Amino acid sequence: MKSDVEELMPRLLPVETCDTGEDFNLNEPPRNPQEYLRQVQLEASLCPDVVVAKIDPKKLRKKQSVNVSLTGCQAAPQGFSPSLKWQRQQVSNFSEIRQSISKHRQHWSGHALDDNVLMPKQDSEEQWKKFCLGENVYLNSPPIDPGATISAVLEYLINWFEEREFVPQLGRWLYALLACLEKPLLPEAHSLIRQLARRSSEVRANLESQEDERLSPLNLMICLVARYFDQNDLADKED
Repeated sequence: MKSDVEELMPRLLPVETCDTGEDFNLNEPPRNPQEYLRQVQLEASLCPDVVVAKIDPKKLRKKQSVNVSLTGCQAAPQGFSPSLKWQRQQVSNFSEIRQSISKHRQHWSGHALDDNVLMPKQDSEEQWKKFCLGENVYLNSPPIDPGATISAVLEYLINWFEEREFVPQLGRWLYALLACLEKPLLPEAHSLIRQLARRSSEVRANLESQEDERLSPLNLMICLVARYFDQNDLADKED
């Protein structure tokens, strides 16, 4: 009877079934093509059907689960959606900034920070929110909990944005963090930027005027996530 693997992967070459009782020495070179193929067949029969990797649990990140929502952005109210020309221009500008950041990273990789620059500790979400948003904005937000690097700080700020309105400081930092995200995106970063676009669309849907100063940066967040990071189902269409 054929194994499940054989059913899924039928033989492509007409090789006779290998009799495991035959006197094959896998350490010696085959004498002809038929013998070579039969040795390959024998080696495959000796491999286990299932292999379990040994993983050191100490090397795994704590909070590994990633929840990816398939829901899209809320449609922009009539007249609130940016033109395709505007979106293309923003993507072009963003791409240039990312290239510039890459060059600066290489230049400054061997330099230490000035003594007067005090960065928050890696696992302090509250300190990162205070650092990015400033005291006045931060003092109006309740605590959440820990982790750092670019995607961790992005997560902190998006969590803050989920509970609050859009402010200029938030927009500047979100733009900078998106510019520093490396492609291809890790699963958690993929989920985060989609969350950012959806939240931006929610806030935009509740704006009362096209003159609202938040409209352009909200459109920009949605545009970059959809057009630059290839989340095309979230993209704005022209009115």
